Amino acid sequence: MSKTVLILGSSGKIGVHSAKAFKDAGWNVRKFNRSTDDLMTAARGADVIVNGFNPPNYHDWENIVPKFTADVIRAAKHSGSTVIIPGNVYHFGDTPGVWSEQTAPNPVSRKGRIRLEMEKAYKASGVRTIVLRAGNFIDPNRDGCVMSMIYLRSIQKGKVTLPGPTQTRQAMCYLPDWARAAVDLAEKRAELAAFEDIPFPGNDFSAEDIKQGLERILGRPLKYTRFPWPLFTLLSPVWEMARELSEMRYLWTTNHTLCGEKFGRILPDFKPTDVDTVLTAALPHNLRVQGSEVRAKSMAART
Repeated sequence: MSKTVLILGSSGKIGVHSAKAFKDAGWNVRKFNRSTDDLMTAARGADVIVNGFNPPNYHDWENIVPKFTADVIRAAKHSGSTVIIPGNVYHFGDTPGVWSEQTAPNPVSRKGRIRLEMEKAYKASGVRTIVLRAGNFIDPNRDGCVMSMIYLRSIQKGKVTLPGPTQTRQAMCYLPDWARAAVDLAEKRAELAAFEDIPFPGNDFSAEDIKQGLERILGRPLKYTRFPWPLFTLLSPVWEMARELSEMRYLWTTNHTLCGEKFGRILPDFKPTDVDTVLTAALPHNLRVQGSEVRAKSMAART
């Protein structure tokens, strides 16, 4: 029996990796085009909808997110589809700790409140929903993810950028792993509750972890440089991206990880990608090649 998934935001980070993971797993993949497609029609016959749509640069979340949420809920009700959402950590606020599905929401940002209301809408709708919650994305395509935009923005100059203290741990997520986990949960959807909040443990890195890992991979020392928060603050009144990113600055001073207990219970056989592969994939192409050469030399020296 064929299985069909509809990918929303198919050209974005979640959409690209989800489409590949579902296709590799034998699913029939439909990609939704917001410019030409009708959502109600596109969702017809879809077993699962992956809602990877996200306005770029946090643009107009207050208006766009609630409207699109209502549209997806309406389409999922009509088609009977299960919706999978890439949840984030914004609604947990700025209290450090190991965050789980049991952690009480405490949003301290406008975007945290918007995302919390979005999840409440799905839960209240009765639509079968899986929130696969993750921290900052690590995209091997380097498509505007936090790792490439912030931590590694000066890596070509031999520098790891500090958005906060060197030892502050951050929940992070290698996107191909998230997509594979979404497929596994889609396969088990009939066994899950009508609304599931599932933290994805992924990786948790501090800036020091990233620096040490990349030094090992590249075979040379790296330096630190500071993220230009003062400049972003100065430009916030006239640059939307600077304003929206500055609002989330607290996350880089809030030590946090995601609890993997529930995820491990539901998907006990899931194998995450090893850390060296994840960090190597985050590098620009020329540095990936350099890392591969260092690894090859290291292996040759051991034989």
